[in-house]
Amino acid sequence: MLRVSIIGTAGETVTIRIDGQISAEWVKLLQKTCETHLEKGLQVSIDLRNVSFVDRDGIAMLRKLTDYRVEFLNASPFIAEQIRKPSC
Repeated sequence: MLRVSIIGTAGETVTIRIDGQISAEWVKLLQKTCETHLEKGLQVSIDLRNVSFVDRDGIAMLRKLTDYRVEFLNASPFIAEQIRKPSC
């Protein structure tokens, strides 16, 4: 299960809090939520403090979001390392 909450909007930035697991069908829900705000020209920050698991598709989606300069807040060290793109 995944809960997506908008916890704050400050000027040009929206902060989205995620609770649960980013996996399976929930990956598309989170991606759609982020795209909606990015299309409005807003900077997106995602609070991952309450995320317990991210599957392979979730990691791929989060990595893709870094191309749009989405900021990840409060990620566990393990999840943060998975999101970090390998340097070439």
